[in-house]
Amino acid sequence: MFKKILIANRGEIACRVIKTARKMGIKTVAVFSDADRDALHVEMADEAVHLGPPPAAESYLLIDKIVDACKKTGAEAVHPGYGFLSERESFPVALAKAGVVFIGPNPKAIAAMGDKIESKKAAAAAKVSTVPGYMGEIADEKHAVKIAEEIGYPVMMKASAGGGGKGMRIAHNRREVEEGFPLARSEAKASFGDDRMFIEKFIVDPRHIEIQLIGDKHGNVVYLGERECSIQRRNQKVIEEAPSPLLDEKTRRAMGEQAVALAQAVGYDSAGTVEFVAGQDKSFYFLEMNTRLQVEHPVTELITGVDLVELMIRSAAGEKLPMKQSDVKLTGWAVESRVYAEDPFRNFLPSIGRLVKYRPPEEGTHDGITVRNDTGVEEGGEISMFYDPMIAKLVTHGPTRIAAIDAQADALDAFYIDGIQHNVPFVSALMHHPRWREGRLSTGFIAEEYPEGFSPRVAEGEDRKELSAVAAAIDHQHNARRRLIDGQMTNGSVTFAKRRVVDIGGERQTIEVTATDEDLTVGFLGTDGAVEQSLAVKSDWKAGDPVWRGSVGGKAVSVQVRPILNGVTLSYRGIQSPVYVYTEREAELVSLMPVKAAADMSKFLLCPMPGLVKAIHTSEGAEVKAGDALAVVEAMKMENILRAERDGVVKKVNAKAGDSLAVDAVILEFA
Repeated sequence: MFKKILIANRGEIACRVIKTARKMGIKTVAVFSDADRDALHVEMADEAVHLGPPPAAESYLLIDKIVDACKKTGAEAVHPGYGFLSERESFPVALAKAGVVFIGPNPKAIAAMGDKIESKKAAAAAKVSTVPGYMGEIADEKHAVKIAEEIGYPVMMKASAGGGGKGMRIAHNRREVEEGFPLARSEAKASFGDDRMFIEKFIVDPRHIEIQLIGDKHGNVVYLGERECSIQRRNQKVIEEAPSPLLDEKTRRAMGEQAVALAQAVGYDSAGTVEFVAGQDKSFYFLEMNTRLQVEHPVTELITGVDLVELMIRSAAGEKLPMKQSDVKLTGWAVESRVYAEDPFRNFLPSIGRLVKYRPPEEGTHDGITVRNDTGVEEGGEISMFYDPMIAKLVTHGPTRIAAIDAQADALDAFYIDGIQHNVPFVSALMHHPRWREGRLSTGFIAEEYPEGFSPRVAEGEDRKELSAVAAAIDHQHNARRRLIDGQMTNGSVTFAKRRVVDIGGERQTIEVTATDEDLTVGFLGTDGAVEQSLAVKSDWKAGDPVWRGSVGGKAVSVQVRPILNGVTLSYRGIQSPVYVYTEREAELVSLMPVKAAADMSKFLLCPMPGLVKAIHTSEGAEVKAGDALAVVEAMKMENILRAERDGVVKKVNAKAGDSLAVDAVILEFA
């Protein structure tokens, strides 16, 4: 077994590999760019080696520098994580020349299956059902349009060396191919150092199901069940689960055996994933093979009880697999949410900055429910514009699918992040979406259910009463705290107003609050002024705590609390709303206060996220039409086209290609 390994990656996956290496008694070496000098993976590793400037092409993608780092530190093996160099055939070849072991498949298997074009050819040769497409070299946009029209729209344009949704676009017509192909190719070049593309038919209303494989160097390969990853946005997985609610045992076995046969045909010998696009009728087609560890591997680990990173390390060291196919048992259900640094209220635009507060839920197993949080950040850390926006992967496991979903919902309620925007409200709302809970999924789920973009769930029914009760408890705690301020009159007791008005998102509810030293009861008044329902509230929450934890009506509740002027913003079950608690007199007076109008910014094109200007497609004095591309801004490895919202004339151009802009920086001004 190796004594020391180097992790050629960063962030969450580097930390994940370090944890298993520690468990196995193996020392670790981290590598880092200037942007990651103070990152968590650098802190966790036994040693760390600097690679270069922040852009991946000048640091994490430099094979020579990583080989040199192995030589300097005496690392005997390298785990590539996912992304970066994990599927680059030249990487294990270079390591082998330096006498370093690659913790991943052999170069021939990577060449055969890691390259999306070559894997399609290999699958077709093995008589695996594949999606119709064009597997040759695509010269330019004109060639791409010709191919797309021969296949028939819609089509998917994908990076041959790609993964993680990078270098990928769906096109429904000629214009979308002409615009999307160069963007996808550029993303592929920036993310993988390889701009080769292929085009295939996009299956309508598909489900994304993948089979996890693990192999050794003795010809043994087993499959560890499936994962469903149909909840995607811009081809980027958002929520994954294992097993799939679609499959039955017969279909699972057919997909698994086909995946194993394909892997054995190319001599596969590590962790890998065969991805399928599945129809609602359980038909399936080979999509691609990822010759690496997948982001969503934790859900497989929780339902099988195996450590995939450990199996990869043992396989690379020449050990045989410790199990046969008959030994693989699937137990319970696991759900994973990817927590991203992106703003769900602004069309999921990337968000960068400092994690002023980062308080994930408590990990562990209690009453048959497991909570696991795989992360690469810590409080006070920086989210950079140069890399993937993932903050963490929150995973829950329970005896049933609904138990795992409910546990995920509870854990998300307790996941507190401040300083940047994040998608916790979005994935939290998804956990309560009826269609998701019923398992009626497709890769178009998010686009279909949120066609106008995401907005928080509206507080109604029992959720509204629970939030009102929590708000009343918070208000009562604040009132009691104020009475302890020095210098106040102490003669005579203080009487709190029993009746109060709770304002949630502009809608009001009159309540009665009854408090003793130990208990708080919140009564909800009907139109006749009588109490219709009462809820007992218990909590040891103190002012300043970011998460209110307690019980409402006997139900365990976690609510995120963010102070605002005269109130708080409460986040709960995908609901995010300002909440105010007034006396009845205060409620009357607040209604008379003028509302400040927002500034009119309609004549400006603002940078929607911190990013790098890749191109400006207009000039001063130019006439533009609604829908015209005005600029391209790159952030977190994704290129975003900014379009004109209506016809107009450009008065002034304030930015140029190469500029690094902050959020809401003015790019163009219109006449």
